[in-house]
Amino acid sequence: MGLHDYIRVIRKGWIFIVVFALVGLGAGAAYAATATRHYTATATMYVSVQASDTPTPGELTSGNTYAQAKVKSYLDILTSASVLDSVISDLHLDMTAKQLASKISANSPTGTVIIELTATDNDPQTAANIANATADSFSTVVVQSLEKPTSGGSSLVKVAVIDPATPSSSPVSPDVPLSIALGFIVGLIFGVAAAFLRSTLDTRVHGNHDVTAVSDAPILGGISYDPDSAKHPLLVHTDPRNPRAEAFRALRTNLRFVNAGSDNHCFVVTSSIAGEGKSTTSANLALALAETGVRVVLVDGDLRKPKLAEYMGLEGAVGLTDVLIGSVALADVLQRWGNRELYVLPAGRIPPNPSELLGSQAMQDLLSALNEQVDYVIIDAPPLLPVTDGAVISSMTAGAIVVASSGKVKRTELARALNSLASIKSNVVGIVITMLPSKGPDSYNAERYGYYGASPENEPVDAGAPTRRRRGRK
Repeated sequence: MGLHDYIRVIRKGWIFIVVFALVGLGAGAAYAATATRHYTATATMYVSVQASDTPTPGELTSGNTYAQAKVKSYLDILTSASVLDSVISDLHLDMTAKQLASKISANSPTGTVIIELTATDNDPQTAANIANATADSFSTVVVQSLEKPTSGGSSLVKVAVIDPATPSSSPVSPDVPLSIALGFIVGLIFGVAAAFLRSTLDTRVHGNHDVTAVSDAPILGGISYDPDSAKHPLLVHTDPRNPRAEAFRALRTNLRFVNAGSDNHCFVVTSSIAGEGKSTTSANLALALAETGVRVVLVDGDLRKPKLAEYMGLEGAVGLTDVLIGSVALADVLQRWGNRELYVLPAGRIPPNPSELLGSQAMQDLLSALNEQVDYVIIDAPPLLPVTDGAVISSMTAGAIVVASSGKVKRTELARALNSLASIKSNVVGIVITMLPSKGPDSYNAERYGYYGASPENEPVDAGAPTRRRRGRK
């Protein structure tokens, strides 16, 4: 994955990132608000060794060195039962010496005879009392017991409290800013992980990056999602200034370029699975082509679930099936639509053997005749994976335009559909991505496909566009 892919995943999964970050933020704040407050208090002691009341410089130096050596051992003595038992008794604490030892810590700065004793408790006054009582008890134990000469007399070691412990005004834990910050960071990490996990597990096609991952076929266009498209499927006709209508014109222009120089202008529009918008794409593509003045025949080749007659508002009882079995002539069922050179051939009656009928010599002859007489033939075919009809028809044409629905078809399904065309050496003219979201990293952006904004009145006809006028139904 490149940097662009990482950014796309994060943009798509922003809701996970925001939710998890907020949850982490809330959890950190809740912990900071409900956790037990702990306060610390520190008493500082000074340890000295003095051989006489008037020591010489040499005695002072040796005494200081001796004291430094002793301090290391005194740090362990501070938390011993011999020191803490009297603290428990004096302060009337309901705990054992071991439990009290867990509340006390001591350290000595390197090269000094200073001992810093720190006590921790959920009450600041109790913490200060424990620190001071422990310092006093430690001094007593060291001077009067551990360091008392066996021959009698005063101890050479002196322990003095030079800075008594005082109650703290603020707790040392929990650290509210730190808890909130850590909660936010942990939530952010989980949110990013959830976004990438979602992206990994989601195998559906969402944009051109998913299409290019499974096929080298060109992307001819992208059509944004419209929840009301079923109510007005012929958008190029009903709302010609709509951005989605412009997207169909972009598809028309790109189709001209990929097929420039070819004598075969018969195309199958199909999809991997049902419900991807192939019929809507077929109808609007035919309308967009007819806007430029070329002659177009739109054929409903879906003999299982035909929709074009309904979309175009035409009588569809007689159509393609009747022509193929020879019961009617093509001229009798080919219906002109609107004031353009657009002709529609409905599906007609649904036959019991659609695949055989569509793969017949009669179908081959029909397409050859239409290709000779008009400029473009657009065939709406069934999806490729459920049935073989679309693949059968595509082998008789210039190629297939495969519709891939964003958020619906899986990458594996699209790959299987394209492989089914490749297995019979059928040409894939290109892929049209439909139902693209209107916002987000996979949103419709016509500039991505190299064309946007031309209107039917001012769009130039490219040099590769066919301008044939052959014999046919007027």
